[in-house]
Amino acid sequence: MKVRLEPSGLGFEAEAGTTILKAAEAAGIEMPSSCRNGTCRTCICQLLSGRIRHTIEWPGLSAEEKAEGWILPCVAEAQGDLAIDAPKAFSVF
Repeated sequence: MKVRLEPSGLGFEAEAGTTILKAAEAAGIEMPSSCRNGTCRTCICQLLSGRIRHTIEWPGLSAEEKAEGWILPCVAEAQGDLAIDAPKAFSVF
């Protein structure tokens, strides 16, 4: 699955069963993160298009935030191609 980060235009592939954050790191892209378990919200981003599945039942997001498209990439897996608003993401290469 292809993941595109906006506004940078950076992109990477995300395999099924791999979180968006881990897939980004494997592609040499840094995204803000800390706890990696869905509680600290450091990695919070907004999903612009596509679908994800959170790997934990109730990540650190309110029902309203989920409805508005906010996601936690540290505990989210792509369910197809995605576009994510991640203004602090950057390539380490």
